[in-house]
Amino acid sequence: MTYLVTGGAGFIGSHLVRRLVGSGADVRVLDDLSTGTTANLVGVEADLVVGDVRDADVVRRMASGVDAIFHLAALPSVARSIADPQATHSVNVTGTLVVLEAARAAGTRRIVYASSSSVYGDTATLPKHEDLPTTPRSPYAVSKLAGEAYCRAYWRSFGLETVSLRFFNVFGPRQDPASEYAAVVPRFITRMLVGRSPVVLGDGRQTRDFTYIRNVVEACVLAASAPMRAAGETVNIGCGERTSLLELVELLNRILDVHLEPEHEPPRPGDVRDSQASIARAGELIAYRPAVDLRRGLTETVRSFATEVMNIA
Repeated sequence: MTYLVTGGAGFIGSHLVRRLVGSGADVRVLDDLSTGTTANLVGVEADLVVGDVRDADVVRRMASGVDAIFHLAALPSVARSIADPQATHSVNVTGTLVVLEAARAAGTRRIVYASSSSVYGDTATLPKHEDLPTTPRSPYAVSKLAGEAYCRAYWRSFGLETVSLRFFNVFGPRQDPASEYAAVVPRFITRMLVGRSPVVLGDGRQTRDFTYIRNVVEACVLAASAPMRAAGETVNIGCGERTSLLELVELLNRILDVHLEPEHEPPRPGDVRDSQASIARAGELIAYRPAVDLRRGLTETVRSFATEVMNIA
């Protein structure tokens, strides 16, 4: 099998590339390295092209002859999208349309599209299921919802098989803690490893469905080979649980055997209050079941980050 992974040098993409290569697949990677890095792919036998997902000629060449495309390339982060909505729209929406057109021209069998739980917004219903109205609160969330709509339209209009996966708060090794838009888990871990208090935005009682990277990678692989009934569908990928940021801090304290109290700063515009995935539809359509729970995932992530800290020291 031959696959194209857009954004394959990024956090999620590089884990997926390693999984696909490990299964014997031929893998092509397209990444502009704006948020990804070649270091994430060291030792991996994959063909990397540094390019923009909005470059139709490049994407068309890379899509030629592939069995499926995993479209993960995007400008991530709610905060980034509020700072620069046009850039987020250009990469996330126009880039998705370019990928869909290239796949249609190449006769690609299926596209697996990386969407986000942020499309739900602040709906009060928990857990969040796929039939809920979507009320995105940020340009980033809007861009991901637009990508889902394009995927669904290409299935209905052109018969191009698409499966959209709404990821819930993915975390794991190689997630960049230094970025201005870093996710909460790597930020907490890297501070706590050196004895500094984690910084919590808001009161810390907001909840998230933290999902270990290995669960997300397996969901991508399952979506690529799922039966035809999954085509055109959107499914949640999470663990089906919710944890507050204060509970996350306490769990990390236990894993690290420390006692660090969080520091509080003002909440960030555009963030939702509570998030939890219903994963019943993912189980029905792509046979997804989370294999790694939060504590185990955090333990593996802490171990990975601790090794990096020791190597730097």
